[in-house]
Amino acid sequence: METIRYSEWVPAGALVKGLMVMVSAIIVFTTVVLFLWESLSGDDIYGLAIGWGILAFILFLFWNYRGLQIQIDNSKLFVKYGLFNHKTFLLGEMASCESIRASFGRYLGVGIRYGFDGSLAYTTSFGEAVKIVLKKGRPFVFSSHKPEEICQILRGTSSSSQKNA
Repeated sequence: METIRYSEWVPAGALVKGLMVMVSAIIVFTTVVLFLWESLSGDDIYGLAIGWGILAFILFLFWNYRGLQIQIDNSKLFVKYGLFNHKTFLLGEMASCESIRASFGRYLGVGIRYGFDGSLAYTTSFGEAVKIVLKKGRPFVFSSHKPEEICQILRGTSSSSQKNA
């Protein structure tokens, strides 16, 4: 079993959380208003059911993509984003690592995105991120609160505090 040298949970950003609260509040508010001040027909009930179904789907998506998990051991980097999206890279496959900013201009949003530079990105917010350039294949970018520390570990120049952790 490999020793984990680094582990980080990067939650979804405030923008994503704010949008989820806003959409949920609109659907719940609309339902309450319709029940209290309107006499509902059968079609209205179907419409409300569809609205609540959409809300359930949106809340599932938010739960699934609420953050990403990063782990580095002695031989590989593992990044998991949701139930079905994960990437594993052997440390020997990496050509370089750098700290970047995941911006709207580069990825046109957050989530699983392709950048204008040809990279694949797992981003939770517009902010700090790590860009891994591989010896073969497209660059990979992922959000992190400590991109410099991750790059130090991946380059093999981790600080003594990381070696003792």
